[in-house]
Amino acid sequence: MSQPASIFDRVLGKRTAGIDILLTKLRSYLPQYQVDEIHKAYEFGARAHEGQRRVSGEPYISHPVAVASILADLHMDQHTIEAALLHDVIEDTPTLKEELTVSFGQEVAKLVDGVSKLTQIKFTSREQAQAENFRKMVLAMVDDIRIILVKLADRLHNMRTLGAMPPPKRRRIASETLAIYAPIAHRLGMNAVRLELEDLGFEALHPLRYKVLAKHLKRSRGHQKEMVKKISLSLTEALQREHIEGGVVGREKHLYSIYHKMQSKGLSLSEVLDVYGFRIIVDKTDACYRVLGIVHNLYKPVPGRFKDYIAIPKANGYQSLHTVLIGPQGAPLEVQIRTTDMDKVAGSGIAAHWLYKSGEGGATPTLRAREWLKDVVEMQRSAGSSQEFLDNVRVDLFPDEVYVFTPQGDIHRLPRGATAVDFAYSIHTDVGNACVAAKINRRLVPLRTPLENGQTVEIITAANGRPNPVWLNFVVTAKARANVRHFLKNLRHEDAIELGRRMLEGALASLSMKLSRVPEEHMQNILREFKLHSLDDLFESIGLGQHLAPLVARRLLPDSTAEKKTAKPSAPLAITGTEGMVVSFARCCHPIPGDAIVGILTSGKGIVIHRDDCGNLNEYRNQPDKMIEVQWEKRIKREFPVEIRADVANQRGVLATVAAAIAETGSNIEHVNQQERDDLTSVITFVFGVKDRQHLARTLRKLRSLPQVMRIQRTRA
Repeated sequence: MSQPASIFDRVLGKRTAGIDILLTKLRSYLPQYQVDEIHKAYEFGARAHEGQRRVSGEPYISHPVAVASILADLHMDQHTIEAALLHDVIEDTPTLKEELTVSFGQEVAKLVDGVSKLTQIKFTSREQAQAENFRKMVLAMVDDIRIILVKLADRLHNMRTLGAMPPPKRRRIASETLAIYAPIAHRLGMNAVRLELEDLGFEALHPLRYKVLAKHLKRSRGHQKEMVKKISLSLTEALQREHIEGGVVGREKHLYSIYHKMQSKGLSLSEVLDVYGFRIIVDKTDACYRVLGIVHNLYKPVPGRFKDYIAIPKANGYQSLHTVLIGPQGAPLEVQIRTTDMDKVAGSGIAAHWLYKSGEGGATPTLRAREWLKDVVEMQRSAGSSQEFLDNVRVDLFPDEVYVFTPQGDIHRLPRGATAVDFAYSIHTDVGNACVAAKINRRLVPLRTPLENGQTVEIITAANGRPNPVWLNFVVTAKARANVRHFLKNLRHEDAIELGRRMLEGALASLSMKLSRVPEEHMQNILREFKLHSLDDLFESIGLGQHLAPLVARRLLPDSTAEKKTAKPSAPLAITGTEGMVVSFARCCHPIPGDAIVGILTSGKGIVIHRDDCGNLNEYRNQPDKMIEVQWEKRIKREFPVEIRADVANQRGVLATVAAAIAETGSNIEHVNQQERDDLTSVITFVFGVKDRQHLARTLRKLRSLPQVMRIQRTRA
C-alpha cells in the first residue's frame, strides 16, 4: 500500500527506514486488512512526531517503528503493534488520549496511555518519579499484560541505541534496566529479551569489564570448538541409536550471566568458561525423559544437580529438564532437555500466548504472569508509598525458588530462603496475619525456619494471632514483607491514638478540665497551628511523643482560665503492657511489674519504659519535659523479659540443669549465653519471661538452691 509522497517528504524527507521490513513481517502472520490498519497508525505517528529527532539525529518515528518490529518478531496482535507505533504520541506530542480513541479505538488508546509516563506531575526526586511511573505501569498491565510487552520492546530498542546518550545518562538507564526491566522480562519468561537487555546493560554500565570478558569468551570459543563438536556428535549419535528425533545445539554463554556468576559465586573466569552448555530439543514430553536416561547413560551425572522443571514449572511457565554431567576429560556439561513448544515458551514467555495460540505452551506463562500480577496488586495496596512499592517488587522479581507442599499436596513456589511465614502469606493474607506456629513434615519448627525443596508445610493459626515486628527480620517475599508492614503500621496508628487520648485526658484532669468541655474553637485553633486534620491526628502525635500532653492541655483551656489554672499533680499513666507498639520496654534494664518505673517520651516512637534506677536515664535528668510519670496497672496478665546472670561451676550438663530449673517455675527462656571464665567457673546469662517481681523472686530462690550455682543476680544497665 503506497502513501502520499507529500506527507513523508514533508515529515521525514524520505520513507522511514524499517517500515517496509515491518510490513513484510506483519503480512507473514496477519490478514491484509489488519496490516492496512497498522499502516494508518504509522501515518498518524509520523505526522504527530513531525520535526522531532532522536539524540542520534534520526527522525523520531524510526523509534516506534523499531519497537513495533521487535513485537512483530513475537507475532503480537494488531492492537499491540498499533500501540507500539503510537506509544510516545501522548507523552511527546500534543496528541490527547481521546484522539487515539476516536481514530483507533479504546483498546489501543488504553495501551498507549498505560505505557506513557506521568509527565504532568512534578516529583521531588528522580527516584520518586521512577517509582511512581513504575507503579502506574504495573497497575495498568494488570488490566492488560500487553502494556508491559510494549514497554519492554521500547526499552530494548532504547538500549540498542544507547551509545548516542551522554555517559551519565547511559549509566543511569543501564542501571535501571538491570534493576527493573531485565528481571521483569525474566519474570514473564521472555528469556531472549531478558538476555539481550542484560548484555546491553552490562556493556553500558561496565564497558571495560565487558570488553575483557568478550575478548576471553571469543578466545575460549576458539579453544573449545573441537570439544563442543565432539560432544554434540556423541549426543546426536546416542539419540539416533534410540530412534529419537531431536536436535542438539551448543548453548551460547551470555556475558552478563558469566559476570553475575563470577560475582555471586566467587568463581574465576576460567572456572565459568570451562563449563560446556548444550540444549536438546525433541518433539514430545515423554521423549524428554527418555533422552535424560540416554545422556545419563552416556556421561556420568553429578549427584544433586538434576532439576525437573517439566513436572514443576518455574513461576514464569518455563519448562525443561536440567542436568549436569561429567563429560570428556572431566569437563562439566550442563544439558537442558525440552520440547519444541517448551523451547518457544522459554524464549518468548508470556508473548507465546499470541505467538503459539494453537499449542498448550502459551497458557502456562500467561497464568503464571497473572498470578504474579495479582500478588503485585496486593503489594500496591499495602505499600505506603511508590518507593516502598518499587522496593517490594524488586525483592520479588524472580529469585531462585523452592517448591513445597501443603498437607493436601498442593505445590507452592517460593524464593530460596523463604520461611514458614512467607509460606503462610503465599496461601492467603489472613492466614499470614493469624499465623502462630508451623509444622514441617509434621514436626513443629520455629516460624523463621528456611524451607527446603519437597517439604510439606502446615500453618497453625489462632483467632487472636497477629504479625510480629520480628518477622520483618527474616521474611524474604515481598508479599509477606508488605503485609506485615501494612498491619503493623495500622496497629501502631490505632495504639498511638488511644495512648495519646489517655495522656491528654490525664493532663487536662490535672488542670480540673475534661476533654468534652474544651471549646471547639480552641480545638480547631491548635489543629491549624500543628497542621493536623483531625482530633485523632492530635492524639496520635501526642502518643508518638511529637507533642507534649501538658503543653497541649494548657493551650486548650478557655482564655479566661488558662492563666489562673495551676496544675495539680496528675495521676501517673497506668501501664498495662498491652498498649502495643507505642509503649516499649527498655532492653537495657528490662523493667517488670513491681519495679519502680519511668517513661521517656521519644519523638516518633512513643514511650519507652525504664526502671527508675537505670543508668541510661542520667542523660534525661536535665530534660524533665521528656520524662513522664508512669506506674504499673494492678492486674497484668502478660509476661515481661528479665535478664539474670549466674556464676556456675564449670561442669558437664550445668546449662541444662539451670535451664530446667527456670522452666519448672513456669518461665519461658528467650535467650541464653554461656561464657567460660576459667577452668572452674562459667558465666551464664539468661533472658526469660516473668509475670512480676514475685515470680522473679521465686525463680531466683529456685536457682540459688542448686549446688552448681555460686552466685546469681539480676543484671542492671
